[in-house]
Amino acid sequence: MPHGSQPSSIEYPYLRTILIFRNAFLSLTFLFWLVSSLCGQETDSLSAARRIAAATALAAKEYAMGVAPGGGRIVQPEEVAEAKLFVEQARFDLPLLPQNLHPYADSAVARLLAMFDRLASQAQVLGLADSLGSRIAAAVGGPVIPAPSVPPSLARGAEVYRVQCAFCHGDGGRGDGPKARSLTGPPPPDLADRTTMGSLSPVEIYRRITFGVAGTAMPEFEPTLSEDDRWAVTAWVATLPYGGSPSGAVFATVRRQLDSAVAARSDRIALDAYLTFEQVETEIRAKDAGLAARLEGEFSRLRQLAATGVDAETLQRIERGLLADLEHAERLVTDKQSGASLLLSSFLLLVREGFEAILIIAALMTFLTRAGAPERRRDVARGAWAAVGASVVTAAIFELVVESSAGQREAFEGFTMLAATLVLFYVSYWLLSKIEADKWNAFLKNKMQAALTSGSALALASVAFLAVYREGMETFLFYKALLVSGGVGGAGAVAGGVVLGAVALVGVYVVIMRLGLRIAMKPFFAVTGALLYYMAFVFAGKGIAELQEGRIVGTTVIPSLAWLRVPVLGIYPTVQSLVAQGVLVLCAVVAVYRAFVKVAGTVAPAGAPPRSRARM
Repeated sequence: MPHGSQPSSIEYPYLRTILIFRNAFLSLTFLFWLVSSLCGQETDSLSAARRIAAATALAAKEYAMGVAPGGGRIVQPEEVAEAKLFVEQARFDLPLLPQNLHPYADSAVARLLAMFDRLASQAQVLGLADSLGSRIAAAVGGPVIPAPSVPPSLARGAEVYRVQCAFCHGDGGRGDGPKARSLTGPPPPDLADRTTMGSLSPVEIYRRITFGVAGTAMPEFEPTLSEDDRWAVTAWVATLPYGGSPSGAVFATVRRQLDSAVAARSDRIALDAYLTFEQVETEIRAKDAGLAARLEGEFSRLRQLAATGVDAETLQRIERGLLADLEHAERLVTDKQSGASLLLSSFLLLVREGFEAILIIAALMTFLTRAGAPERRRDVARGAWAAVGASVVTAAIFELVVESSAGQREAFEGFTMLAATLVLFYVSYWLLSKIEADKWNAFLKNKMQAALTSGSALALASVAFLAVYREGMETFLFYKALLVSGGVGGAGAVAGGVVLGAVALVGVYVVIMRLGLRIAMKPFFAVTGALLYYMAFVFAGKGIAELQEGRIVGTTVIPSLAWLRVPVLGIYPTVQSLVAQGVLVLCAVVAVYRAFVKVAGTVAPAGAPPRSRARM
């Protein structure tokens, strides 16, 4: 439009329309920016509130570990230094807090630093941190660290850990990842250390994962991982001190909470212990409803009495009962021997017991052939086959008797395993005493000569029968104990070991009888003796455990040794089982001394013939 000219009446409507749309667009843009800014500010405020609450709580925890009880003296300077770093981290987020919360939070953080400087008591520092956390939670309208809406996925946690954490912390969490040495600052902590991790609750682990650790290379994962993923990796990290067993982590947490509840006489902490126990209660109830009900009742009684301020001795007595039943429950849930281990044990047991019987039978057969009486070999064969049949019949009768008294099954299984322990130990010692070939040959020679001197077919058959029947009954006793230790699910693996062992024994028998194979007796007896002692040690611990389940033997848990749990070796943190295995270790030391040290001290006469291998 030319300068100075007036707009025509036709142009006005178009100009008005353009101005209206322009103004509307600018208004909407401003409103969008304003809302986004306010939402961002709200998000920043919530994140800052969470970081401050987490940092001050962790600072109080580190400080409590770094000073002596009651304060006044530093016992671990690095813990106090880390506590101060956490507080400094919180100070950076103070300006982002809502205005109504900022003055109190600023004052609380300053007071925390002042408490650190004057080495205040642990209770004062923890109390101030709890107070600040409560004020922040009230201001943001809910818990600062909300609990996960669904149980965290351990499988997802393991995957997130492998991708995000293993480079520094290592696959097993021991702080030996490929990047660990190149990090500046403190090295990654050992996440598999029960002492280090035992004092951290899942919430505290989650806080460290979410907000990072001040003064270290540990970053915050809040911007990069979803809340579900952070809880998942928290759950996985909590299992690392227990070999990746979530149940083991739950039981360890329950024990710590019980100890705290009794020490503080707190019904609230006792409730926390029960809520933690609920994570495994369903599995326990499915396997032993009576045990689950008894535990639930004991937890309830502890809460009720703690609330009334009852004396410490009463609470400690209830705790001892709870610890004993928790020990039974953990065995029920976590003692799962691997199928490969059961199959190998089953295979080696049959081969060892069958091999010894084959050696005796082969020796009898060879002696008869060399003595010019090969026709008498059928007497030996008859005695051996009769012993096999008698062993099967005896085992079947034994099982029928057991089924008639199912109510005492745990006690019976416990006594069976202890009997197997005694026999295993005796046989392993016997093998050590026969470890030299000349002793073995003398033993066999005496047996054969006595049978031939009588001139009776029954005498020869009896030697074979007794040798094989003894091995057969030992084998049944050992397999009964092995099935008990492996549980119902291990029967297939044990059966597989029996099949493989039987095939191996057939091959051994053919080779020995047809080819006259030379047997290196010393290594054979040494290896099999060690195997039998190992199984005796395992059965001793598990046999006591079965008697404890049947309430024949008491269960005195040693709280300071709660970490000492190796089911594959039958080791449990109870006085009774450890004493039984300790006695067995002492007997082994005496047996080795008698078998080796005394023999080594005896000088062989000059010109004595060298010891040889036995030829069958």
